[in-house]
Order: sequence, then C-alpha cells, then structure tokens
Amino acid sequence: MILKKQVYKVDKKVNPLIGILLFFISIFLLIFTLPLGFIYGVLHGLIQKGIVGLGEYLLKISISIDQLGNVGMQHLLNLVWIKKDGYKFGNRDETISSALGRNHKLGTLTKFGTAIDQLLDSIDKNHSLNSIDYYIEPSSEIIDQLVWILIVDQKLLAIRPKGKNNYMLPGGQKELKESDVMTLSRKSKMNWE
Repeated sequence: MILKKQVYKVDKKVNPLIGILLFFISIFLLIFTLPLGFIYGVLHGLIQKGIVGLGEYLLKISISIDQLGNVGMQHLLNLVWIKKDGYKFGNRDETISSALGRNHKLGTLTKFGTAIDQLLDSIDKNHSLNSIDYYIEPSSEIIDQLVWILIVDQKLLAIRPKGKNNYMLPGGQKELKESDVMTLSRKSKMNWE
C-alpha cells in the first residue's frame, strides 16, 4: 500500500471568532474597495502594456477567483467531482483546475468530474493537466522521494544493498513523469541481498 500525506492544515489552533471576524472584514473590503481597484487595474494594464497588460491583469484575477472557489466549494467538489480516494480540493494556494488536473492524472474523477474536465479541454486543450500547480510539485529545490513501509506480523521489511552492511527501507528518488508504483518497482529491481 502506498500512502501519500496531504498537509493543508492550519499550523496552530485558530480561535473561530477570529476567522469569522476576518471573513466579514474581507467581505467588506471586497464590496467597497474591489470595484475601485478593479477599474484602476484595468486602466493601468491598458496604459502600461495595452491589451497584453489587460490580459495579464485579468488572468491574475481569474486565478485568484479560481483559488477562492477551490476553498469555498471544496466540500461540494470533493463529493461530486472526485472518487473517495481522490486528491482533495481545498488547498488555498491551488486552483480548481489544478486539483482537477491532479485527479485527472490519478484517474480519480467521477463521471461528473470527467465531464467538467472534458468541457474545459474543449475550450483550452489539456486545460486541467496544464493547470497543475508545479509550485507544490517536486522541483529542483524539492526532491520527491518514496519509501515503502511494509509491516507483517510485527516485522518490518528492510533491504541491504550488495556490499553494504546497513539495512534500509525500500524506495528512492522519483523520476520525472514516473508514478509512485513505477518508482518502487524500479527500485525493487536493483541488486539487493
């Protein structure tokens, strides 16, 4: 069994009253300052870079709205768009399209989720796959490694490379575009005693 840890939780306990208060302050700012800021942003984008500047500005807004939707609709999306073991919606730093793309790759979309994915693909080819947020994926600064932990009858599976004295857990660094199962399979075929 392969378990992957998903951590998108608050680092410390939060007073619920603070969350409620901050929510209402943000709604107030949204209603009263967003329209003015939006008009200024549109004009600024047009004046600075023309239609390209406007497109860049509107893209940033659409990504932020998408991230808000990912958090605001997370429970509904998790229920309707993905299977029980799918990648969960709700990461505040990720767009709906990114989470949709992750589930597309994992094959954990429901029929409704697949229909939404196909609709987006008809508008923008491979939209959800191209929208996967690689800032939270492995990069040159982050090494994606796997370890297989198998415990049977209170015994832990460990391996020892040929010519070495120390035992280790099976696993290793994941290669680009390689699934977890492929990585563990490749590492298990190496020379072990």
